[in-house]
Amino acid sequence: MTVGRTAVDVGEGNEVDTSEIAVGLAQRAPLTGPDPLSGFRTDLAATSARFPELGMIIYPELHLHSADDLPVDDRPAALREKAVRLDSEFVAEIGRIAAEHNIWLCPGSIGEIADDGSFFNTQLLFSPTGELVSTYRKIFPWRPFEPHRPGVDFVVAQTPDHGTFGLSICYDAWFPEHSRHLSWMGADAILNIVKTTSQDREQELVLARANAIVNQVYVLSVNCAEPIGRGRSIAVDPEGLALGEAGLGEDTIIVRVDPHRVTRVREIGTAGTNRVWSQFNRDDDPIPLPLYGGCLDPSRWSPGHDTP
Repeated sequence: MTVGRTAVDVGEGNEVDTSEIAVGLAQRAPLTGPDPLSGFRTDLAATSARFPELGMIIYPELHLHSADDLPVDDRPAALREKAVRLDSEFVAEIGRIAAEHNIWLCPGSIGEIADDGSFFNTQLLFSPTGELVSTYRKIFPWRPFEPHRPGVDFVVAQTPDHGTFGLSICYDAWFPEHSRHLSWMGADAILNIVKTTSQDREQELVLARANAIVNQVYVLSVNCAEPIGRGRSIAVDPEGLALGEAGLGEDTIIVRVDPHRVTRVREIGTAGTNRVWSQFNRDDDPIPLPLYGGCLDPSRWSPGHDTP
């Protein structure tokens, strides 16, 4: 798999590296009103105006499809009622909002109704032209509390100029196979959108750093703000160092994601020592993985292989 990298010639033998991108982690309270896109458009416009350097903005899980204003027992049915198809006018309007600001936009996730009536928690990523370039159905719903059906596909989105982004929703981060697979598929950064309303955000901060460390990848974990969420969105670099962490209320963390840093860390090792993606020699014996009914094949270990 080839990951996009570009540079622009500015004359006299100099080059300006265009692979780095400024990303905004928009920690916001969920939008619960009858017209969430109106408030969303207003917030994105204000955020883009305040931080004109941003090339991408990421919002929390189910930011536009919240049912938190209802009694707990009524929420599953309400979430399904709000759900839309990916070819709906609701999704098209989000694309138009992205295009208005010429920005890569992850509006969080929405409830998706599939052709067969199945109900998914689906993350969206739009290009600066407003095109819906990637969708990801949450593989690990937070059971027994979430009503969604699990997805089955890992998803990474390749951009022309800024590397590759892996899509991840909340509880996915608790399963190391998820971040490992996205990294193996070529992700330079994992966009982990979150809606943590429970007491375990402290543990999730550890997981964000751990997933970054063991996969040598950026992890951008964007939670919703109080009073619904526990906040504390965090951005972690490929060596596990925190680039920024929010408090409990609404905030925007600005970080710069550089795919070349990922490449460099993997080449020289974390802290100049550990090169986890170079662990095996190609002639090492496969390692059985009884849990998965398969094996760890040394010849396919490193990122860059075409996925099956």
